[in-house]
Amino acid sequence: MKVAGLGQCSLDYISIVRDYPKENTKEEILDLTVQGGGPVATALVSLGRLGVKTSFAGVVSDDRAGAEIKKGLKEEGVDIRGLKVRKGGKSQTAVIVVNKKSGSRTILWQRPTVKALQKDEVNEAFIKGKDFLLLDGLMKDASIKAAKIAKKSGVPVMLDAGRVRPGMIELIELSDYVVGSEEFAKGLKLPPKDALLKLSAAGKTVTITLGERGNITSQNGIIFNQRAFKVKAVDTTGAGDVFHGGYIYGLLNGWDIKKTVEFASAFAALKCLKPGGRAGIPTLSETLRAVRR
Repeated sequence: MKVAGLGQCSLDYISIVRDYPKENTKEEILDLTVQGGGPVATALVSLGRLGVKTSFAGVVSDDRAGAEIKKGLKEEGVDIRGLKVRKGGKSQTAVIVVNKKSGSRTILWQRPTVKALQKDEVNEAFIKGKDFLLLDGLMKDASIKAAKIAKKSGVPVMLDAGRVRPGMIELIELSDYVVGSEEFAKGLKLPPKDALLKLSAAGKTVTITLGERGNITSQNGIIFNQRAFKVKAVDTTGAGDVFHGGYIYGLLNGWDIKKTVEFASAFAALKCLKPGGRAGIPTLSETLRAVRR
């Protein structure tokens, strides 16, 4: 099984505090963790932990953060030949403040200051022969070209729709699976269920994630809810990214959509037991045990 992903990669600084601080005050950090992050990058890492071969395309600069991002992906076995290094700028970074009481997180992030991945930097070899393509839509032109190559090559496409961005409607049309956040549904100016019905009308499988309320999915006119798995969350950073990885894993294994979404939900929930988007990614056996329970 092989999956390609094109999108964001980041270096995350995760700070756990007793309470989210008020403006113009000080708050002691209880724990500081530095990990690689980014929606597509973390989803690929989660797939790698499940034994799937992965390839990533994106951009970093030649700064310290870029070096750490590359190192983290290589250590996880991700093929980074599609990762472009631009000189003289800043790679994407994020400062994440986690509330110890609830596990909720607030993300302050800076996008790369270097040029985004260009469509002429996306080649057919990156996508052909893969079993799946994951996109987050941030780099519009490159994402659209990748999706078109995938459709031509018979490679299924999943869109991680975190929010409504330029080019997102065209990407939705090119995608087979759309997994969007509640914020994305609001960006469409629709309640989650109405967003499902609208997006799935063209025969796509659509899931809208609702945080601790679980998620709702539509496939072939059938709509169902999946409750969230109950855990004592330490940090919810990256839960959505790991959810996407688990979702693709289920599809790669030919599971029906209900089993796929259930597995992805458990996979994402268990991740929340440790700080950061990657440290807590569970094993396959741990996730299957949680599903059985």
